[in-house]
Amino acid sequence: MMKKALKIMSVLLAVVVIAASFAACSGGESATNTAGTDTQAVKVIDINLSDEEYALGVDKNQPELLETANALINEIKENGTLDDICNHYFGDGTPVGVESAALDTSKDQLVVATNAEFEPFEYKEGNTFYGIDMEIAKLLADRLGQELVIQDMNFDAVVLSVQQQKCDIAMAGLTVSDERAQQVDFTDSYYEASQKLIVKGDDTQFDNCQTKEDVEAILNTFDSTVKIGGQNGTTGQSYVQGNEDLGFPGLQAQFVGYANGSLAVQDLINGNVDYVIIDAAPAEAITVSINAVN
Repeated sequence: MMKKALKIMSVLLAVVVIAASFAACSGGESATNTAGTDTQAVKVIDINLSDEEYALGVDKNQPELLETANALINEIKENGTLDDICNHYFGDGTPVGVESAALDTSKDQLVVATNAEFEPFEYKEGNTFYGIDMEIAKLLADRLGQELVIQDMNFDAVVLSVQQQKCDIAMAGLTVSDERAQQVDFTDSYYEASQKLIVKGDDTQFDNCQTKEDVEAILNTFDSTVKIGGQNGTTGQSYVQGNEDLGFPGLQAQFVGYANGSLAVQDLINGNVDYVIIDAAPAEAITVSINAVN
């Protein structure tokens, strides 16, 4: 795959003004200064537990769509448009709302499968979609001269819906894996991601960790009485339960699945799980939002 480091400076999230820096589309180590204050309900341990790439998942029976999507991705990476889109969510830009048309098989439509519970890549306000993937979806539909239809569903149904040709393309912060590549054709990657650990604000046992190995040394001491929450069907679940394809040996801790990361973090606050592991960008967005109201 073609890779080009996108150079966006990490700045404050627009959710609330906090003293934190954040991962941009460069995919480098994101700095999350969420430790050590008495007012925080939860905090992110600022160490990447994985190295992943996001890509779009295209119906294997539509090679022309794959070609067009790849051309668009590489164009927006080269001309700075992807930087601008990311700045809408990681910087001082303004998110751009995307509207979905009603599904109508008699029309020429691009049907996108997503899970709009994965801010800043896809989320909804009312009937309007926002997020990095959603803005890319609009660009792709315009490039194709098609009407955009966005189908919002559970994350673990996104790839399957494309495989079953109910949707044309999956755009849902989708990590590239060999298993998923048997179901869809992946485009070139457009974002480098990672998994991160979320703990309660007063949890100090990971504070001195410097590396992934330091964090994993502690995680590997946990037995099945320890509960780690995450979003169903995501890489976080694979990290906890183990996945040979992704190179995760798994933990002895018990995975507790949720429809979205926000529910998992709220249950962490409620004491029903001990930790949460989710993708870095949603981890940051969720903890900022939850700390603002707790």
